[in-house]
Amino acid sequence: MTDKVIENNQVTIMGKIASEFFYSHEIYGEGFYMVDVEVERLSDSTDLIPVMVSERLLDVNQDYTGQLISVSGQFRSYNRHEEKKNKLVLSVFAREIEFIDQVDENTKSNQIFLDGFICKEPIYRKTPLGREIADLLLAVNRPYGKSDYIPCICWGRNARFASTFQVGDRCIVWGRIQSREYMKKISEEELEKRVAYEVSVSKLETEICKNPVPVL
Repeated sequence: MTDKVIENNQVTIMGKIASEFFYSHEIYGEGFYMVDVEVERLSDSTDLIPVMVSERLLDVNQDYTGQLISVSGQFRSYNRHEEKKNKLVLSVFAREIEFIDQVDENTKSNQIFLDGFICKEPIYRKTPLGREIADLLLAVNRPYGKSDYIPCICWGRNARFASTFQVGDRCIVWGRIQSREYMKKISEEELEKRVAYEVSVSKLETEICKNPVPVL
């Protein structure tokens, strides 16, 4: 069962370590730490992606800032209680880490595959310029009855197609993880810059749609 669950949530990112390790939590004597990885986009901008690393996988006492790595694992979520409500926190859970010399131009440095179920009514909208967008929330099962809840964003024909999905529908997506800054209103006079993470969908399908719909 474990192998099957791992197959439904696969992530590979390649980029530059952009922070030191900081402690997250411990399970059965195994410590887990967070580190930020800067992944370049084709548009010359970057995504800053949080990665969770076991102390048994890497020496977390070392400072690897600036070094290039390739990380394989899963995109995971957990609820953190914050400001009298739960906040969905996302990160890449590393299963394999490899130090690399460079990221080849022809290599996909940020790719994700998810096979899950729609757990919230899709939100479909258009930008002022008429571009179609749809937001999905995907529940991807883990062992022992747990699930990860992954926000996904679709564009163009993918958005139009995703807007027809119903809660409970199985949905398979391919895409990339992206970070997005936004301003959170703390009070009437105070704004705070925060970062949200989501999957930018390049193609998707359902059980009744055998051919993935390409993005425009």
